[in-house]
Amino acid sequence: MSIGVPKHERAGGRARAPRLLADVGGTNARFTLEFEPGQWRHIKVYPCADYAGLAEVIQAYLRDAADVLDGTRVTHAAVAIATPIDGDEVAMTNHNWRFSIEQTRTTLSLDTLLVVNDFAALAMAVPRLDEHQRVPVGGGSARPGSVIGVLGPGTGLGVSGLVPAGERWIPLDSEGGHANFSPADARELAVLQYAWQTHEHVSFERLVSGPGIALVYQALAAQHQRRAEPLETADIVKRGLAGQCDLCMEAVECFCGMLGTFAGNVAITLGARGGVYIGGGVVPHLGDYFARSPFRARFEAKGRFTDYLAQVPTFVIADPYPAFLGVSAILADHLRGGTPGGALVERVQHMQSKLSPAERRVADLMINHPRTLIGDPVGEIARKANVSQPTVIRFCRSLGCQGLTDFKLKLAGELIGSLPVGQSRVRLGDAASDFGSKVLDNTMSAILQMREHLNFDALEQAIDRLHRAHRIEFYGLGNSGIVAQDAHYKFFRFGIPTIAYHDPYLQAASAALLRQGDVVVMVSNSGKSEELLRLADQVLRAGASVIALTTRGTPLAKKASVALETDHLEMRDSHLSMISRILHLLMIDILAVGVAIRKASPVLDSAGQGEDEHGGALPNAARDAADAVLEWLSHGAASGEAVQQGAIGAS
Repeated sequence: MSIGVPKHERAGGRARAPRLLADVGGTNARFTLEFEPGQWRHIKVYPCADYAGLAEVIQAYLRDAADVLDGTRVTHAAVAIATPIDGDEVAMTNHNWRFSIEQTRTTLSLDTLLVVNDFAALAMAVPRLDEHQRVPVGGGSARPGSVIGVLGPGTGLGVSGLVPAGERWIPLDSEGGHANFSPADARELAVLQYAWQTHEHVSFERLVSGPGIALVYQALAAQHQRRAEPLETADIVKRGLAGQCDLCMEAVECFCGMLGTFAGNVAITLGARGGVYIGGGVVPHLGDYFARSPFRARFEAKGRFTDYLAQVPTFVIADPYPAFLGVSAILADHLRGGTPGGALVERVQHMQSKLSPAERRVADLMINHPRTLIGDPVGEIARKANVSQPTVIRFCRSLGCQGLTDFKLKLAGELIGSLPVGQSRVRLGDAASDFGSKVLDNTMSAILQMREHLNFDALEQAIDRLHRAHRIEFYGLGNSGIVAQDAHYKFFRFGIPTIAYHDPYLQAASAALLRQGDVVVMVSNSGKSEELLRLADQVLRAGASVIALTTRGTPLAKKASVALETDHLEMRDSHLSMISRILHLLMIDILAVGVAIRKASPVLDSAGQGEDEHGGALPNAARDAADAVLEWLSHGAASGEAVQQGAIGAS
């Protein structure tokens, strides 16, 4: 499903039937009926502890809303819930509810039931907040079109963010509140040590949350050798702000400082130059004190990044039901026109009259079977649409995409709706749909991280060396040998003498024959193999170049002439090579495409940057041949004969 929303609000028509919106936390479940876009009626709050599950509390709400509904049946519903959503089975983190989304939908006789993470929904509400629904805390100015961070303490500590994607926003699914708590001073260290007495793992959520305030209060009492009264969080906050208890006030102050530290961590982790928004049920109860609390000072206290964070604004979300805004947007986008794919599909629908008959066939395939275009190579897409491969590429570029790969990423972002942050761990008992999705999500996350952190200057240097090389050799051991063989398969078609070795003895024998102008590409996840390190020294002494595909900061990366670092956040110090192999294969594809473009550039230059000697456009046949070569390198779809001819012509 697509859960992107437009950055600019669109006028919506009247809903045909009321829609049920829900915000379910660890303590309370809140409901409303949306009869028209943005207009809610019958807001009710139910204690979660009073009901056996989600279906039961929704049934209770619908019974209570019978007079408002007046016989109208609710057919569409969206629920924001305080737990990770990873497949059909949902188990709440801070409550004992477990349920199947599909079974709940059937029980409630709904046509649509969307269940999303509560902070992903809160993030989707942020673009719809007006000036009266947010309160600035401290300075800074939001940079338009930048990432936005969202977090908030309640029963737990939720975290999300918004990534701009053209005219839409994509929310991030995150469980960042469970990151290890890190103290910023001696007092917080004492709080952590106290918490360790009863909790093996102390996360930020353990302390920076509603229940966390009570734990902080108890820890401070122990530190000061005072008796802690049996106070609930609400009583601690009330007595502290009223000046009735200095220990309660210190607990509130400590809480605000720790929240500031965590918010600063979120800001620099996401690069949230668009601002950080604070939601949740705790901060609104702190009133005016929060603005003068240690929060903002601690938010900015990041050493060398203090000036950076001083420019990032922070806001408290003042709307009492912000999650309703988010789930309303998610549900509306899902139901809008009954068409998956969001903005990209809408753009195609509006421009169909301007497309050629062949391009319209590609457009029809995209509208009716959008997921086909994500998974299929260009040749299969062309076959299904009954068009040529260059037509598919021209269609993608007509949408403002750089090519088929860029088009697929944008379409996938709209269909999937959220980008995974970090790894989803496969657990025993996962169904195929669950562990399959987790493996794919982990790989997608790694690819997106590589795109974000790829050193393009180093990439240009590597492509230049490969383009000018007299000879190219690819070295890899174990799993990396497979990558070396794949690289050989791609690069030998450029007319450059190329070979791949995965045996260390053959690598050493061949390296002894290298000379200046030759290039060796070494592939290694660990970058610590003694054999490869000795070979790197040997190759460099011969005057040849070493391009390393490895992890950041490894011995091989430091020795190499050019290092292309392909690690991602979850891969460091890991012995699993599945994701690293995929990243290395992708890097080989990038290098091959770069060399193909360099090889083809003399042809383009001789034609006057895309024009023939008469000032006309470069013949379509030449463009089509170049497109076929590049698409084969990326997707393996062109015929072998066509590629061979295209590669020779490019050489």
